[in-house]
Amino acid sequence: MKAINLDEKLQQFVTHWDPHVVADYNTNDVMVVKFVGEYPFHKHDTTDDFFYVLEGEMEMDIEGEPSRTVKTGELFIVPKGVVHRPRAKTEVKVLLIEPKGEPNSGDSDREPAPKPRI
Repeated sequence: MKAINLDEKLQQFVTHWDPHVVADYNTNDVMVVKFVGEYPFHKHDTTDDFFYVLEGEMEMDIEGEPSRTVKTGELFIVPKGVVHRPRAKTEVKVLLIEPKGEPNSGDSDREPAPKPRI
């Protein structure tokens, strides 16, 4: 058991849309990611999608609904089966929690990120 400094972890990489595992929580990966631009629309059939904005601001596009703005200190959970797309005009830093082995790309054609441990 030890404290994990998320700022230090985020300084270890510069890539976008490339989640890095920083801890385990039950059968889940706790990850940090940076992104800018937009991810493809996708869904996860068997799990909710958890986003907590550490720094910056993101938009969550939900198919057929208005976009939601998610700011620093806010979290957003997309229920399983809901088609969504995260995006950001400027770089945003986000904490993610996903079941181990869940591809971050969901059902999109985008290649899933490898999710290295740091």
